[in-house]
Amino acid sequence: MKYNLKTPAVILLADGTLFHGKTTKPFDSNRLGEICFNTGMTGYQEIFTDPSYFGQIMVTTNAHIGNYGVNSDESESDSVKISGLICKNFSFTPSRVNSDMSLEKFLEDAHLPVIFDVDTRALVSHIRQHGAMNAVMSTDTNNIDDLKEELSNHPSMKGLELASKVSTKEPYTLGDKLSDHKVAVLDLGTKKNILRRLTDRGAFIKVFPYNSSFEDLMEWNPTGILISNGPGDPEPLTSAIEVAKKCIQNEVPTFGICLGHQIIALAMDIPTLKMHNGHRGINHPIQNLKTGKSEITSQNHGFTIDKDSTVNNSQVEISHIHLNDDSVAGINIKNKPCFSVQYHPEAGPGPNDATYLFDDFFDMMSKLKVEA
Repeated sequence: MKYNLKTPAVILLADGTLFHGKTTKPFDSNRLGEICFNTGMTGYQEIFTDPSYFGQIMVTTNAHIGNYGVNSDESESDSVKISGLICKNFSFTPSRVNSDMSLEKFLEDAHLPVIFDVDTRALVSHIRQHGAMNAVMSTDTNNIDDLKEELSNHPSMKGLELASKVSTKEPYTLGDKLSDHKVAVLDLGTKKNILRRLTDRGAFIKVFPYNSSFEDLMEWNPTGILISNGPGDPEPLTSAIEVAKKCIQNEVPTFGICLGHQIIALAMDIPTLKMHNGHRGINHPIQNLKTGKSEITSQNHGFTIDKDSTVNNSQVEISHIHLNDDSVAGINIKNKPCFSVQYHPEAGPGPNDATYLFDDFFDMMSKLKVEA
């Protein structure tokens, strides 16, 4: 098969900076979103299908993308969630024996545009220096002023509620119906590997839409509640924040992951902040302050919780710290069966250093069940 690698394309950033690249054919429409980068060397399929990336244009720092194709078992949701892909070298022919199809076909089926042959080092350096911002991808290279106007009307990620775009519409169940542990998952954009980590430990789980109430979840009589990861700003998710408050007040075993971590912090009156460029990759170093041990973790977030407010909150203790920038990576609610982390212990992609947190969650549920 021959490819047309001569269609010019551009990436225009909100600050007016322009980057050039190529694509296989003209876009049917421009693609807009907050531009971000991921430093993972592998796991591109999992990244592209992670609901937490909804509304974002992804720049991959690894030079080669697509070389091992895709495998249907490795998607983290039912569809591609990123708004667009930017990379240096795009591989059209996969070389992995057990790949189902090429990345090109996978993204083409999802109608997702790709711009390659981009100076991604320069682009990532610009984002690191100037911060995350909106961008537009286009093959309309002769009308930059029109692109600027279109981009100026695109909403900022700050204040943007996106969980409703990726959450399940109806509740559904997975796992062993005879299990001793029933876990209600508040789906703000959960990954399949989170659900897999629960069912692999024998749980029976029910996944609820993002706007479900505490009463909706408790009507199922769960032994614990997990508040999932997801995209967008946590502050508009008032229903989820109320769920977290009632979980803590009623001492229901609760575990928060990434966006769920921020929701639990907001429930404890700890504000969240938009980060300069976020943490996105599979090699982020974390320290567990209880054990003193360090972990290498998978991360994907553009918001964080305020550290000073966390330190000054007498009801909350910091459990984990990010070793690169000393930001809060985990909290425990004192004298309550509730904890959360800012990273992804389920991995997919990434290392398994933090999977013990699921065991901690199950231990917490078992303890509360015995005491009851």
